[in-house]
Amino acid sequence: MLKWTDLTQDWDAMYARAKRRFPNLKDQDMVRVSKDRKRFEAYLAECHQLTVNEAHEELEDFLFTEGLNREFSRSLSK
Repeated sequence: MLKWTDLTQDWDAMYARAKRRFPNLKDQDMVRVSKDRKRFEAYLAECHQLTVNEAHEELEDFLFTEGLNREFSRSLSK
């Protein structure tokens, strides 16, 4: 599973994938929320009409899925 720090270390690449999963993200808002997980979850909840708990779960699911994708890609390149 990817961790929040993995996501933020490669934010530019991961943001495009996050935007596909969460289409209401606004580029201009990412500057203020992209490095702070709690702020990002609150923002995600607000712009996608979720509770903060639901946003947390959605982000966890996204990180899990992206982690699987990364591992799969690595196994194909071996």
